[in-house]
Amino acid sequence: MQGVLTGFAVIAVVIGVGYLLGRGGHLGPQGREVLTKLAFHVASPALLFTTLARADLSVVFSSRLLVTALSTFAVAGVFVAVGAARRWGVGRTTIGALCSGYVNSGNLGIPIAVYVLGDASLVAPVLLFQLVFLAPVGLTVLDLSGGAGRTGPLWRKLLTPLRNPIAVGSLAGVAVAASGLRVPAPVLDPLTLIGNMSVPAVLMAFGISLCGSAMPFRGPDRAPVLLAVVLKSVGQPAVAWVLAAGVFGLRGAHLLDVVVTSALPTAQNMYTYAGQYRVGERLARDVVLVSTVAAVPVLVGVAAVLG
Repeated sequence: MQGVLTGFAVIAVVIGVGYLLGRGGHLGPQGREVLTKLAFHVASPALLFTTLARADLSVVFSSRLLVTALSTFAVAGVFVAVGAARRWGVGRTTIGALCSGYVNSGNLGIPIAVYVLGDASLVAPVLLFQLVFLAPVGLTVLDLSGGAGRTGPLWRKLLTPLRNPIAVGSLAGVAVAASGLRVPAPVLDPLTLIGNMSVPAVLMAFGISLCGSAMPFRGPDRAPVLLAVVLKSVGQPAVAWVLAAGVFGLRGAHLLDVVVTSALPTAQNMYTYAGQYRVGERLARDVVLVSTVAAVPVLVGVAAVLG
């Protein structure tokens, strides 16, 4: 259980630093917004490019990727259906659907993969799926649902993913990996240095957002927050377990791998996306917070039963 506790401890410390910065007003009234924009427009695209440019794309064809993709589609589809029926709006429903299935495979998934599963590369399938497909699709929907996406020629709408820095960084990294090209160190090293700002910036911006905020499960976002947390913390790992064991016949360490990665909490990136598009910010913040707390007993239970 050391990996689970280590991963959560690291996240808690950095979020705590952000909270203290917010309480003291050290970054000014625009500190959270500046950190969010820095992560979205600069640091995260650099991190995604450097990560994917050196990735082994053969994992795309693994059964673990299929389990991840199908379990994500299942929980996100449930949220979209409920959101459409309750008329929560396209932007808010999109953020909620992403929060329901987009796992923290980076800053939490990697240490847990190392300490619990014994191999950091085991999070690669979910990481690639989210960066290459899920994030670009979700952000494109958010782009098109905003004012800029409702007007203009069709060709401009079709090129929406190419105007999004997160999507551009992901797709550029995949293109480099697929081509087999080696990025020169003078180009890769500065991007790696910039990308290293992404996770701390996101976590500290999240910590700042907690200052003076109301407790979760209150206000108009109570229902979508509860739904997203249940889908993320219980629904996705349960679906992954059924698919992995019943459909793909995975057993032992392979079964533990896919269930553990599916049980990871919602990624802090969701709060960055919500803040950038000014939609569902409290929804994303509350789901990230509650699912992260809930993931501790869930991951311990999964590791105890399947480990």
